[in-house]
Amino acid sequence: MAVGKLTKQEKSWIAYDVGNSAFVLLSTALIPVYFSSIATGSVVVAWGYAETIAALVIASTMPVLGSLADLRHMKKKFLVGTVGTGALACCALGLTTDAFPFLVIYVVASIMLNSSMVFYDALLVDATTDERYDEISSQGYAWGYIGSCIPFIACLVIVLGGGAIGIDSATGMKIAFVITALWWAAFTVPVFKNVHQTHFKARSEHVIKDAFKGLLVTLKRIWRTKSLRYFMLAYFFYIDGVHTIIKLSTSYGTDLGLDSTQLVLALLVTQFVAFPSAIAYGRLGARVGTKRMLLVGVFAYMCITLFGAFFLKSEVEFWILAIMVGLFQGGIQALSRSEFGKLVPKEHANEYFGFFDIFGKYAAVMGTLLVSVITQLTGEANFGVFSLVILFIVGFVLLRKVPEHS
Repeated sequence: MAVGKLTKQEKSWIAYDVGNSAFVLLSTALIPVYFSSIATGSVVVAWGYAETIAALVIASTMPVLGSLADLRHMKKKFLVGTVGTGALACCALGLTTDAFPFLVIYVVASIMLNSSMVFYDALLVDATTDERYDEISSQGYAWGYIGSCIPFIACLVIVLGGGAIGIDSATGMKIAFVITALWWAAFTVPVFKNVHQTHFKARSEHVIKDAFKGLLVTLKRIWRTKSLRYFMLAYFFYIDGVHTIIKLSTSYGTDLGLDSTQLVLALLVTQFVAFPSAIAYGRLGARVGTKRMLLVGVFAYMCITLFGAFFLKSEVEFWILAIMVGLFQGGIQALSRSEFGKLVPKEHANEYFGFFDIFGKYAAVMGTLLVSVITQLTGEANFGVFSLVILFIVGFVLLRKVPEHS
């Protein structure tokens, strides 16, 4: 992997990670806490089902949209469309204080966010060169973590300290939704202006029909290619646990009765830890092998899950958990994205990344649903969290079967 000065295209591509990460952080830290103040019953259960519905919709639509986005000039059009809709939905979260309509609007915003990531991920092959995938993908996650802290800190000041200037917490959250939406939209501009789709497939007379045919061909190619087959199966399981921990960490801590302010501040620290960790992880991947570093990350998440299930009882332990997650979260996501980018044909990148997203999002369905159902049946959230260990074990075993990729 070449490590050197970033090009204008690479910087612009990275900028979108800074933009979308603001909503990711808000939805991980503050939105579940706010939702718990307007909802009744278990926050983990309600939030888990909402995330499950969003993941199902994304996984069902992204392969077809991804295939269409592989046509010339279409990647950025789909990216702008999903970001625009998502930003509007983010603003609309402040229009209601009823739990159900709030969840509906959140599901729309979440669908748009994650859909935009498919088109954004696929633009990696247009923004840089093969040998720089690990570096640029890691830089994206790293700057996303640190950059998202700027609007998030502003939101925290308004929500938690707004009382000093006459702004109650509910009004503060409405302002926070607008700040986040504007930040997200603003950082979409550089990638739209400076990253051009250089890899695309030819347009045919029967676009929709050929898109479905192309999906079947792509799925067959993935299954017949040993490296892709085992990588995708492994990714399906281990990224499930990663996504579930990200999505449900705050609501899990809330159900345990931990102080909401402490939970939010701990997750903010996660962002600062993740910044250097993601960059270091990407460079270690180049030196010792991407697959080896992915195995290290999956094993680390097994340990993190066990810690969360059996030892998380106080705010101090949540801080420890947040730091542990920060060390590995960005690295495992970045190297998964870059490794997949190396394995797929560039002119069909969006189509392949659509399946990449399917595996990730259907896994998220399995994880959030598993945690929600077990928590609801047992009345103990830690049993739901413990079940995620199985997914990491299966992912680890399958990942070991992936042939080495130089």
